[in-house]
Amino acid sequence: MYAKPAFPRHSSLSTTVAAVFAAFIAIGLLTAVTLLFQRDGPPLAQVAAAERACLQQAYVSERDICMRQWLAAARAQSVATR
Repeated sequence: MYAKPAFPRHSSLSTTVAAVFAAFIAIGLLTAVTLLFQRDGPPLAQVAAAERACLQQAYVSERDICMRQWLAAARAQSVATR
């Protein structure tokens, strides 16, 4: 009986291929997520612009209606320019 377990040795080529494959997958996933976030534009920036445009409304319900209308108009304008 041996005291040390005998694990099979991996070649440096297989380790390098596995590392390159893992890096390729990671870069692909990061690229896909980035493209998904950039595809429709920054929605938080549009919401902030709508809030600034509707500051004159005193009531929350009126402000919500104003913001929905402003965002719908901005979305319609962006769809029309595509």
